[in-house]
Amino acid sequence: MLDALYLLAVTMLFVPWVYGLYALVRDGKNRFLPLARRYLRGRRRLSEREEADREREEQERQLY
Repeated sequence: MLDALYLLAVTMLFVPWVYGLYALVRDGKNRFLPLARRYLRGRRRLSEREEADREREEQERQLY
């Protein structure tokens, strides 16, 4: 009887812990991963614009 009660108590403590891990993974996938992708995409676009501006300025300098 005591073993069954102990097993039940451990199980009841384990379930919220597992759900917490699941919620953390779910939030990471649905909230933080898209934010990170958006940030990296913005950085890449800024870098590409800067490179295009440098190339255009270099071409303008060569024309004059």
